[in-house]
Amino acid sequence: MSKPVLLDFSATWCGPCKRQGPILEEVKTRMGDSVEIRELDVDEAENREMTKKCQIRVVPTLVILKDGEVKQRLEGVTGADELEAYLRPLVD
Repeated sequence: MSKPVLLDFSATWCGPCKRQGPILEEVKTRMGDSVEIRELDVDEAENREMTKKCQIRVVPTLVILKDGEVKQRLEGVTGADELEAYLRPLVD
């Protein structure tokens, strides 16, 4: 099985997105390589297809995937403890 992937849909102009960044760094420090975190700027052309596929309407939005399946979707700034609680059960 694959490790969980956390997609961080954000934008450079988004204030709450800037607060989410350090929280994701903390989650990465806590969980190490057991989780993959990808930042996707919704305004960049190469991310538009995934933004549309995930039906992103609000930034920041976090989407947690496991084996290609959406396990959790969180809109707005989400704390490290809450994120870790969603991710831990998905780690092999």
